[in-house]
Amino acid sequence: MNKEKVLSNIENVLNQSKIGVLSTAHNNVPNSRYMVFYNDDLTLYTKTSINSTKVTEFEDNPKAYILLGYDDTKNRSFLEIDAIVEIIKDKETIDWLWEKQDKTYFESKEDPDLCVLKVTPKAIKIMNDGALGTPQTITFD
Repeated sequence: MNKEKVLSNIENVLNQSKIGVLSTAHNNVPNSRYMVFYNDDLTLYTKTSINSTKVTEFEDNPKAYILLGYDDTKNRSFLEIDAIVEIIKDKETIDWLWEKQDKTYFESKEDPDLCVLKVTPKAIKIMNDGALGTPQTITFD
């Protein structure tokens, strides 16, 4: 496996795909929802309400699983991301994401309910990427 090639192909999917499925597990029950993601290298960010169910779920269990890609890529490649989620309220991160993301759910970046989910990958598997052959997984410490 050529790690640089795999990382490059993963970054291509991250740069093309913004809508993905975020899955949590709460009380041993899976829960999935569509989210809009923006990346800074391999770290993903998305905004949500501090009062949302997903925030409560992440406070109990910070593990997440994300599917991203497929329809947005030319070769139908997609990512399976095993990650840890942090709930972020700092102004710098909110300002950065506010400039990138649609503003349909919140009227202002000053909304007291607005928070950011920071998704740090533990492992990323790239699927359906013909250039790589079989699925390839990169793990992170």
